[in-house]
Amino acid sequence: MKTFLAFLLAMGIIVTKGDAYCFSQFFRPGEAEKGCMIDGVLYPFGEISRTEDCHTCSCSKQEMHCCSLFHTPVNYDKETCKIIFNKKDCDYEVVQKDSSKPCSFYTRIG
Repeated sequence: MKTFLAFLLAMGIIVTKGDAYCFSQFFRPGEAEKGCMIDGVLYPFGEISRTEDCHTCSCSKQEMHCCSLFHTPVNYDKETCKIIFNKKDCDYEVVQKDSSKPCSFYTRIG
């Protein structure tokens, strides 16, 4: 039983970590001399744990690679609920349109 619970925990971690969306940008020689520009903000070369728009990035003179820190809710009742992005927590909240009480949802995608 303990082995099964450990397996479920491991699978939950893998699924959570594997579902963020990522993107890369390649630079021409001399294009990124001082760091990487992301949404008008210049970040230094190296690892960036969190950008202003909730991504984690790796920045070098050759390329920038970023992945989202959030997952977008889907499969919720769109007629009675809405999603609100909480920039402080880098996460979406699914709330009722008329009362802002939490709604249930079933899936998140990156």
